[in-house]
Amino acid sequence: MSGPAVGLWLFERRECQDVLADVIPWLESFCEPVETRVGNDLDFWVRDGSAVGLPAFDQTGVGVFFLAEDEEIPAEDEDYSALPKPPVQGLVLGAGCSGPVNHLLLGHLALALANRFDALIDFDGILGHPTPGDGTDRDACLNHARALVASLPGSVAEVSYDTGGGGRWWLRHVGDAEFLAAWLRHPAFHLVK
Repeated sequence: MSGPAVGLWLFERRECQDVLADVIPWLESFCEPVETRVGNDLDFWVRDGSAVGLPAFDQTGVGVFFLAEDEEIPAEDEDYSALPKPPVQGLVLGAGCSGPVNHLLLGHLALALANRFDALIDFDGILGHPTPGDGTDRDACLNHARALVASLPGSVAEVSYDTGGGGRWWLRHVGDAEFLAAWLRHPAFHLVK
């Protein structure tokens, strides 16, 4: 079973080798092993969550995490007009398993990396609700999500994207580190899966 993933949107281009040179020693200080896959993607297992602000946690159900370059960013089918400027590069940070501890670890890892790279966090959907399917009241989902996001400090933008039908059908939340830090403390915290 795969878990949640978030994007890290960068606004200054960095060579992949520079990102790895920055990230690998940091990850090796609290993860093991850190393995480089084809294409410079990284797999790692978190052994000490305190390095990213998550003290003792139950290792049961914790899986592998990965960090990879997102070759789709910037995307032609996304409307970045809600942002001061469009991203020039993206990273994908994901968990190999779902479950509350993996959501928390991924959130804390994303916060640390967002601060490290001065990046925005793409939550890959609308927070608080899954992407609505047939028969779902999209407006009710969106209104609830907007109220949730507005209740937290930090900045969040709604980025619309093409879902394949030629129109802008749905949105994703993209927030700053201040927002993610507040969302991590919220009792309903979870990432989009």
